[in-house]
Amino acid sequence: MSKYDLTQQSKEPVIPRRILSALLSSLSAGVVPRSGAPYIAIGRHREIAALLSDLETVSQNGSAIRFIIGRYGSGKSFLIQLIRGYAIDRDFICADADLSPERRLYGSNGTGLATYRELIKNLSSKASPDGGALPKIIARWLSTLQSELVEEGLSPEEPAFDRSLSTRIHKTVRTFESGVGGFDFAAVLTQYFKASMSGDDAKRSACLRWLRGEFSNKTEARAALGFNVGGVINDDNWYDYIKLWALFARIAGYRGFVVFIDECVNLYKITNRISRENNYEKLLSMYNNTLGGRAEGLMMVFGGTPQFLEDTRRGLFGYEALRSRLCDTQFASGSFIDFSGPIIRLRRLSNDELLALISRLTKLHAKLYPNGEGRVTEENMIAFMNLCLSRTSSSELITPREIIRDYLSVLNILVQNDNISFDDIVTPSVEQKTDEKPTSADISLEDIDF
Repeated sequence: MSKYDLTQQSKEPVIPRRILSALLSSLSAGVVPRSGAPYIAIGRHREIAALLSDLETVSQNGSAIRFIIGRYGSGKSFLIQLIRGYAIDRDFICADADLSPERRLYGSNGTGLATYRELIKNLSSKASPDGGALPKIIARWLSTLQSELVEEGLSPEEPAFDRSLSTRIHKTVRTFESGVGGFDFAAVLTQYFKASMSGDDAKRSACLRWLRGEFSNKTEARAALGFNVGGVINDDNWYDYIKLWALFARIAGYRGFVVFIDECVNLYKITNRISRENNYEKLLSMYNNTLGGRAEGLMMVFGGTPQFLEDTRRGLFGYEALRSRLCDTQFASGSFIDFSGPIIRLRRLSNDELLALISRLTKLHAKLYPNGEGRVTEENMIAFMNLCLSRTSSSELITPREIIRDYLSVLNILVQNDNISFDDIVTPSVEQKTDEKPTSADISLEDIDF
C-alpha cells in the first residue's frame, strides 16, 4: 500500500487558470510543462532531496554536477523543470538548454556557442522566471552596489556618489580578472555601467550582445562596443564564461548559478568518433571543474538516456576517463542506491504513485473543466491502471508520459461528450483483453497523498 502522508491531502492548491490550462495542454501533448510542475509532482522524493542538497552546497560557494538518467518518458525533463522551479524560488539564477545536432558542448562550426546562446537566452531569475533575465540580473547588481553606498551615508544626489559607485564597480569587476576571459568580462560590465549612467542605449545594447555571445569576431565587437576588447565568446571558451556567470551571480546577491542541459542523447548520436569524443572531453572538463572545486557557485545538471550513459561503444562508458568516474561502485547496486554520487537513475514509479498521479490529474482537469467533475470514480481509475499495466509485455516498461497522455485523452473525451461515461470509453478496450494482470487490484485512494 502507499506510504504517502495523508496530512497534505486536504491542502488544495489555488492554481491560476492560465498556468493550469498550459500545464494540461503540455501534458496532453507529451511535452514537459515549463511552469506548474510542482502541482503534479508525485514520488521522486529521494531524488529531489539529493538535488536540493546540491543547491544548498552551491549556495555555500560550493559546486556540483548531476546526470539524471532515465528512459524516454520516464520523467527526466520533468524532474529538471521541477528542480529549476525550486532553484528560482530559492533565489538562484538558472539557465537551461536542450542539446541538438545544432547545439553541442563542443564544435568547430558554432555548435558549442549555440548552446551558450540558448542558455543565456533562457537565463531565469525570480524576477524573470520565464527567461530573458540578463538585463535584470545586471540591474540588480548595480542596484545592490547603490544600496550599499546609501547605507554608508552617501546620497544619490551628491557628486561623490557617482565617483564612489564607479570606484566600487571597478573594485568588484577586478574579481573576474583572475579567470579565463575575466578581463574582457569585467571590461564589458564596466562599459555597461557607464552606458547606463550616460543613457547610451546603443552601447548598452552592444554590451548585452557581447555577453550573449552574438559577435562572431573581435573586429565586429570592437566596432559595436567602441573600445578594444581582447576576444569574444566562442566554441572553445564558452564554458569559461559560464564559470564567470556563476561568480557574478554570487557577487550580484544571488545564491548561485544552476545550468540544466537536457537531451544529452544527441551527443551519443554523433556519428563521427573524434567529434563525439571532443564533446565527452568537454564534459569531462566540466565534471573535473565542478567536483574539483574550480567552479564556485555553479551546479550543472545533465539529462540523458541509459544508452547515452552505458553504451560502451558510443556512450559515456565508452570514454574511459568518464566511465571510471561515473560507473557504480561494487557496493552501490541492486537495492542499495547512493544518491550522493553524480548519477541519478530514475526508477519506474510504483503502481501507488501512478494511481496518485492520475488521481491528481483528475482533480486538476476538473478545476479547468467543471462539467467533468465527479464523472470519474476510484474504481474507474483502478480499471484504467489495470488496462495500462496489462497491455505491455512488462509492467516495468510503462512510463508516466504514456499514462498521462492516455488518461488526459480519456478525460478530454468525457468533457466533450456529455452523453457517455468513463466505462463507455475504457471498458470496451478492457474487454478486448483476455489476460488482464490484476497487479494494482489492491490499490486504494484512501491513503494516497495529494
